[in-house]
Amino acid sequence: MHSLWLVVLTISKPMWSSQHNFLNSNSFMAASNVRGLFFNASLSRRLRKDSTKGSPLFFLPFILAFTSAILIIFYASSTPNLSNSIPPDPTTRLHANQFLEHPKLNPNSIAQVSVLRQDDHDQEPRDSAADFRFHESAGVTEPESPPFSTSSAVGGTAGDDLQRGQWRKETAKIDSTGSMEENDDVFHNRNLFIKEYHEMNRTLKIFSYPHQKNDPFANVLLPVDSEPTGKYASESYFKKSLFSSHFLTDDPSEADLFYLPFSIAGLRNDKRIGVRGIQDFIKDYVRNIGRDYPYWNRTGGADHFYVACHSVGRSATDKAVEVKLNSIQVVCSSSYFLQGYVAHKDASIPQIWPRKGKHPVRLPSKRKNLAFYAGAMNSRVRQSLVEHWKNDTEILVHRARLKTPYSEALLSSKYCIHAKGFEVNTARVGDALYYGCVPVILADQYDLPYADILNWNRISVIVATMDIPILKKILQQISFDEYLKLQNHVMKVQNHFQWHLLPVDFDAFYMVMFELWLRRSHSRIPIF
Repeated sequence: MHSLWLVVLTISKPMWSSQHNFLNSNSFMAASNVRGLFFNASLSRRLRKDSTKGSPLFFLPFILAFTSAILIIFYASSTPNLSNSIPPDPTTRLHANQFLEHPKLNPNSIAQVSVLRQDDHDQEPRDSAADFRFHESAGVTEPESPPFSTSSAVGGTAGDDLQRGQWRKETAKIDSTGSMEENDDVFHNRNLFIKEYHEMNRTLKIFSYPHQKNDPFANVLLPVDSEPTGKYASESYFKKSLFSSHFLTDDPSEADLFYLPFSIAGLRNDKRIGVRGIQDFIKDYVRNIGRDYPYWNRTGGADHFYVACHSVGRSATDKAVEVKLNSIQVVCSSSYFLQGYVAHKDASIPQIWPRKGKHPVRLPSKRKNLAFYAGAMNSRVRQSLVEHWKNDTEILVHRARLKTPYSEALLSSKYCIHAKGFEVNTARVGDALYYGCVPVILADQYDLPYADILNWNRISVIVATMDIPILKKILQQISFDEYLKLQNHVMKVQNHFQWHLLPVDFDAFYMVMFELWLRRSHSRIPIF
């Protein structure tokens, strides 16, 4: 009789457990099943023991074993899959639901994918356009010329203003919803840039080693009196802007950075020094400031910087190894293939040919040429470019300077090619941006200007030099809508690539200052 009650309990135990599990959790169900199996096994051992004593229930252990197997199969089929019952990761669920809700999504559509992936990064809402003094309509920014100093001539014509109005309407086709994609920006992080920019503008201090006008080399150590001109003007513009700015301090104890004010272009053009004497001059200059001031020796020059745009700047510090290895080199010739330039320690400055007045405007639909290039054949890259496309009717290349206006060629082309010459840098990137032409970068290992700030994939087409033979195919594969986006972004960044005698917010001077701000030391070393 005792054994019979055990049989009843054995059968009723899993049934009760099943009902109880259904009302509770899956984990409790799994635990109850295991306990039921252990109970059945214990009962079987007891019945076998009873059978050895002549019990009439000899066959009952085999019946119970068979019953347990059936119950196991029943539970395996009826119990939910535990892995499927675990709530998915919120991020995974978000993206999965988005793609399921868009069954007709074209995986090759950059615009669609970018909209779906707006939540990939936890970003605060972007600052308003007022922070940039921009005027935005339908997601398109009007190309706006910043105020110039009173000595600057104001260019532009009524025809240009009319074209600007037409340009806004035409480029508004980029986004029919009235706004660009949330993550479609020329900045890596606009919000962070704005925040840091204001902090930089408020707190950054720079000490320049003082020199008098009667110094024998005042011509290379002090700002030039005239307005800078020529393709290496960026170096002189920076010095003039710095010496007239609020960043300069006479108190070295509050300085974040120390400026070495020698001019590479000035040294090159000084007959007493010339190209061959630049390295010795810089070596002696650093030795002298290390002897006369305590600031260099505190850090080995790590909080010092100099600015150079001429190509000879890349070898100017060969005899001043501490300058090359420790100091911040703000240079136009910013090739990280060369031993003397260290990306992220050093900074790239844009090479800009000075121009005055409003940026000229040509409607995208009026730019009939696919691409344009003209220049001397002083590199294999340029030679390859001309040889491959010299007979093409859509990519116009010239092996020398044009006899026709250079500006008209830039305004008539959708893409303007910057091909590496003797150095990775030329003024052609700045030229293209000024005339609203999308730059095509044919210069491997070029650390592009403001690379820490701007997303160059949004304002240019970067092509490996080995792909020159398929350049036309690459450009033709860019849809007209994608080209409009690139050209729209070009118009947005024009002001960042322009110098002024009196610096204007977000112009080239302030952008270079921001690059220096990123490279300042976060722990100021006391001056004893």
